[in-house]
Amino acid sequence: MKSRIILSVLSVCLAAAAVCFAADAFTGTWKLNEAKSKAGAGLGKNSTVTYETMGDSVKVTIEGTAADGKPFKDEWTGKYDGKDYPVTGNPTTDSRAYKKINDHTLEVSGKKDGKVTIVVKITVSADGKTRTVTGSQTDASGKKVSLTAVYDKQ
Repeated sequence: MKSRIILSVLSVCLAAAAVCFAADAFTGTWKLNEAKSKAGAGLGKNSTVTYETMGDSVKVTIEGTAADGKPFKDEWTGKYDGKDYPVTGNPTTDSRAYKKINDHTLEVSGKKDGKVTIVVKITVSADGKTRTVTGSQTDASGKKVSLTAVYDKQ
């Protein structure tokens, strides 16, 4: 009887730990599905996006091609708390703020020299296989351009 109780308690504890440490819907590597994506003229392209849990923070690494055709790799580490955290390696933003709306939705704003240059909503599908980014970005001439980017989970 004691061993059954201990085993039951251990099972509950392991299940609770699994829930606490489970990766969120965004964690992993996402590859751009160009056939399903639409970006306005004058914008770069984020080809691969990777989300990693780093303690109580998240690290987002984006690799792609800037509007001028040059490749870039940017990194952002922060929390989904709506506060600005620095970005390195991105020609259009030097800080980004991620705000978690629910388990499958983030709102993101990026700034360059304190001015907002990109505002997007990121949604992961219920099955966790597709990530969709919709919003607008300011191009090099200062014009707002709409974008929709669809990514497949790798």
